[in-house]
Amino acid sequence: MREKILRYQLTTIVLAPILVAQGRHVRRVTPRLPEPPGPRSGSEGTGPELRLLILGDSAAAGVGAATQEEALSGQLLSQLRSTFRVFWKLNAQSGYTAKDVVNCLEAATAEPFDVALVSVGVNDVTGRTRKVEWCAQQARLIWLLKAKFDVQHILLSSLPPMHLFPALPQPLRWYLGTRAKQFNQLLRKIAGADAQCEFLAISFPLEGGYMAADGFHPGALAYSAWAHLAAATIQARIHQKAGLRGSRGYTGPTRIPTDGATVSP
Repeated sequence: MREKILRYQLTTIVLAPILVAQGRHVRRVTPRLPEPPGPRSGSEGTGPELRLLILGDSAAAGVGAATQEEALSGQLLSQLRSTFRVFWKLNAQSGYTAKDVVNCLEAATAEPFDVALVSVGVNDVTGRTRKVEWCAQQARLIWLLKAKFDVQHILLSSLPPMHLFPALPQPLRWYLGTRAKQFNQLLRKIAGADAQCEFLAISFPLEGGYMAADGFHPGALAYSAWAHLAAATIQARIHQKAGLRGSRGYTGPTRIPTDGATVSP
C-alpha cells in the first residue's frame, strides 16, 4: 500500500505540468451549463410528514437538467410524494466545495429536517482539497446537520466515476479519477462509522441521456437513477426502523428513529 501511494505521488509530480495545462484547457473549452430553473422549496404529496433537505454542489443544484423537475430534487420528490407529505428545501450551488456547504449551513437559519441528501466532492477533487481537510469538513457538515437541523438520516452521495468522464483527457482523467476514488473510500468509512449516515453508491452508464451536454454533469436519466436509489433508501430506512415493512396499516412516523441499523444501497 505504501509503495502504491508513493508511486501515485511521484507520478503526479512528474505529470504536474501536463495536468495543469489540461485542466486549464478543459475549463476553457467545456460549456458552462446553468443551474436549471424551478422551485427550490415547497411541500407536496400525501401521507405522513417527511422533511427533506437537499444540499451540495452543481449536481445537487441540478446542472445538466433542463428544469428542476428533471433534476435530482424534482425526481426525488416524484418518488416520495405518493407515500409522504414532503416538506422540502434545496440548498445547493455550482462550484461549492465541502467547506462552502459547511459555511452555508453555519449561516442558515436553523430548522428541523428528517432527511438530508448531500452531494459534494467534485470541486474538492478538482480544487485539490487535501484528504485530511476533506474529512474534517465532512465531520463538521454531519455535526451541523444533526445539532442545528435535527437531521435523523443523512445520505452521503458518492462522487461520480471521474476516471470515465468523457470531457476529461488523459492523464487528467486518471488523476482526477484516482482522487475521486480516494474520496469515496473516505466517505464510505465516515458513513460506516455513524448510524445516522449512509453512503449512497450511485451507479449509471456514462452514455447518451445519462450525461449532460458538457460531458461532466449528470443528465436527466442519471438524476432519475440517483433519485430512485435515494428514495428507496429513505423508505427502507423508515420502514425498517418502524419494524413495519409491508404492513398495510403503516402510516409512518413523523420523525425517523436514530437508534440503529443502516440499509445498504
